[in-house]
Amino acid sequence: MRYEGAVYRPPSEAYSLILQVTVGCSNNTCTFCNMYKAKTFHIHTVEEVLEDLQEARDMYTYIDRIFLADGDALVYKTEDLLKILDAIKRLVPECQRVSSYATPRSLLLKSQEELDLLHEHGLSMLYLGLESGCDEVLAHVHKGATAAEIVLAGQKAKKAGYTLSVTILSGLGGVEKTREHALDTAKALSEMKPDYIGEMTLNIIPGTKLYEEYKNGTFVMPGPVEILEETKRMIQHIDDEGAVFRSNHVSNYVNIRGTFNEGRDDMVRQIDRAISSGNFRVRHYTNM
Repeated sequence: MRYEGAVYRPPSEAYSLILQVTVGCSNNTCTFCNMYKAKTFHIHTVEEVLEDLQEARDMYTYIDRIFLADGDALVYKTEDLLKILDAIKRLVPECQRVSSYATPRSLLLKSQEELDLLHEHGLSMLYLGLESGCDEVLAHVHKGATAAEIVLAGQKAKKAGYTLSVTILSGLGGVEKTREHALDTAKALSEMKPDYIGEMTLNIIPGTKLYEEYKNGTFVMPGPVEILEETKRMIQHIDDEGAVFRSNHVSNYVNIRGTFNEGRDDMVRQIDRAISSGNFRVRHYTNM
């Protein structure tokens, strides 16, 4: 298998076969992220990917999930991605799920017909980073898309039938924008209606631009209680019936879990209990 550099995947893909279709991230401008800074974005050829797939097939008798890495496999040409998906069906007939990260830009560049076709050929789940629904926050961290654009991208994925998992970053608005970050993120999620909502807490990583702002005092990170109050405010305003919410990443102070909308009150109670007890996890700063 030809892996270049560190390879990242969502927590739920821990036991998936990782096929590195692209190397790095086609956006790679976010000031809070260092995951792909050591890589220059490029793609592996179809032939290289198929060689890796054949090698994996020769090594493993059973492969039930495949994740197409790195940060944005969906930027791959549709006709070439179809060849890879068809090869997966042929070589790994037992595979139950093929998934990948998707940037807002790559989703918007694909036509609805292309997204439909990729889904029909076996790409079934997409992970999309919203991070925040607040345009001021998105612009500040150089996300490269507005909230409306990210919502539209997510809606296109949902229309094509994909299972959509959206990631949000608590604390990304800093102390100054915590209210706007919470309410605008809830609004964007309610419009996008993902199947899964994954919350992570911002880790300010040395070497990033956001870290420089943190060190010079222009970005102030909220504390544990402020973070939980922010999450509570957001949860109280999300309307996404059936969506599974999880904040069980190691970056979070407290594990919160539930299903909207019926589980909203219980999730709020989980947060209130955590705040009143002051029993917060010691965070381990890792990326997704």
